[in-house]
Amino acid sequence: MEIKPRAMRDAFLEQIWIAMQSNEKIFFLSADFGSPVLDKIRKDFPNRFANVGIAEQNLINVAAGLATEGFTVFAYAIAPFITMRCYEQSRVNLALLSEVRDMNVNLIGVGAGYSYVVSGPTHQCYEDITLMRAMPNFRVLSPSDHVVAESLIDECLNNTGPKYLRFDAQILPPIYEQGSVNTEAGFSEIREGDNVCLIATGYMVHTAMQVAEELEKEGVKVGLIDLFDLSGFDSALLSEKIKNYKGLVSLEEAFKGRGGLDALLFNFIQELASKPKFCNIGVHSQYEFELGTRQELHEKAGIGPVSVMSTVKDFMSSHDI
Repeated sequence: MEIKPRAMRDAFLEQIWIAMQSNEKIFFLSADFGSPVLDKIRKDFPNRFANVGIAEQNLINVAAGLATEGFTVFAYAIAPFITMRCYEQSRVNLALLSEVRDMNVNLIGVGAGYSYVVSGPTHQCYEDITLMRAMPNFRVLSPSDHVVAESLIDECLNNTGPKYLRFDAQILPPIYEQGSVNTEAGFSEIREGDNVCLIATGYMVHTAMQVAEELEKEGVKVGLIDLFDLSGFDSALLSEKIKNYKGLVSLEEAFKGRGGLDALLFNFIQELASKPKFCNIGVHSQYEFELGTRQELHEKAGIGPVSVMSTVKDFMSSHDI
């Protein structure tokens, strides 16, 4: 059966709504941000829903308070605001406090990368991976489609500690079959390759798939791994999957060389017995004020399919891979 594309937030919120029917310890907070599914949560569970208004700092404070009282909390806002506007509160009330108190707070940020295309750089989010990864005790989850997004509900309900889920604001084509994702591994191997493996997260998994398919037409078979858990993935299993590759390429819809996925993989590679060559692909370190389609903005930033194809080919050629 063909899976109908769906927004990540709607798929995930639906799972929360289902869980709230049997779990009275789930509490939902919104920073004046809605969705059709959220209307159901507010209607059916009015005593476990609160809209704190456009006040993300208070959103974190309230979430931390509820969590210390034993609630499993979901807090929902636009990605740049739930990460940057309230960063000190997340650091003190979630990252620090969770080291001495059991608490389960799940921050849902919608609008990762360029997904709010027409809203410009104030509403786009290229820094969140770096910022949220920087805090100890925080788990960063970055799904590539709505199937992965909704599958993460068990990780959120069954594991304590603060988590940040970065959701795309656009409706993306599904990559996975329903129920086919092993979230415990923290990643999924989409394709096996010969000498080079692309490791992507979020929207960039779609770009990586397109590039891998084009390269295969030219007789080049590259691997592809969707890394959706940027802090809790199975490192031993990932090491096994990439041990025979001569080169790795990271792809992220975030600033290149600024502590995101590329930094994670650079550190990861240092622990490997074999040291594959490494190429990092990310957004050029500048803000873009001009409007355009996501594809146009991506090519300009160096992460569109054409740019990625060129970079991967240059990488393979320069290292004779």
